[in-house]
Amino acid sequence: MKIGVIDVGGGFRGIYATGVLDYCQDNAIEFDLALAISAGSANLASFLARQRGRNYTFYTEYAFRKQYASLRNFICGKGFFDVDYVYGTLSNSDGENPLDYPALRDNPAEYIVIATDAVTGEATYFDKNSLSQDNYAPLKASSSIPFINKPYFIDGKPYYDGALGNPVPVEKAFELGCDLVVLILTKPADKPREQGFDAKLAKRIRKKYPKAAEQLTLRAQHYNEGVAAAREYAKQGKLAIISPDDTCGVDTLHKDRESLKKLYEKGYADGQKIKEFLREKGLYA
Repeated sequence: MKIGVIDVGGGFRGIYATGVLDYCQDNAIEFDLALAISAGSANLASFLARQRGRNYTFYTEYAFRKQYASLRNFICGKGFFDVDYVYGTLSNSDGENPLDYPALRDNPAEYIVIATDAVTGEATYFDKNSLSQDNYAPLKASSSIPFINKPYFIDGKPYYDGALGNPVPVEKAFELGCDLVVLILTKPADKPREQGFDAKLAKRIRKKYPKAAEQLTLRAQHYNEGVAAAREYAKQGKLAIISPDDTCGVDTLHKDRESLKKLYEKGYADGQKIKEFLREKGLYA
């Protein structure tokens, strides 16, 4: 029985998934496959490295530093989120809060980070072989929101946020052999995604990266289609959707400490649904 988990990210809303995954660690719930997008790549990296609470510190402490996320970063050309600071300066072996790369590497679970090829607009799936000690380029690429950040280059190719290419990779998880899947969303599952600023951001990148811009304009549609597919799998008993009933005022680029803590607590409480899902399948005592 192969069990997968998907963390779709969502900027600062990703703290909800951090709560869910901390609950899993506290209750010895593990997965055989971890599919990660954007902020979800950081959440699942720490989870597989068994560094419980690490991501909570990133959201509630480091995220308030100007080096992490700020208009100053954007003006200086680093992007609103300085991915080199987050996944390099802080996370490297000599950093303030290192990712335990050997533990991540040695965890038997598959770990796949999704980024979007800025030229083709297609999803690219980076596995553990794409990582090495202090080289977390796929996580940086997956977290590069168009226009908010410049594309991140890997081996000469530019990449954007993985949510453009495959925002809710449920079908991918089953293609990779999963029998059961846990899908962690960071906004209410019954709330369709609206295009919002996607079209405006697409205009900013269309001249240089038209395929990525096209995917960005279709992101809401693809997200909603992915959630609809997840609902069908849930009806079949193959998938559990874990999502908050509201986001406590936290959004992709907006946060405050109290709201973040409330959203984390929602995630931790909702983690129990995973235990119940697995217990129904006879996979949790």
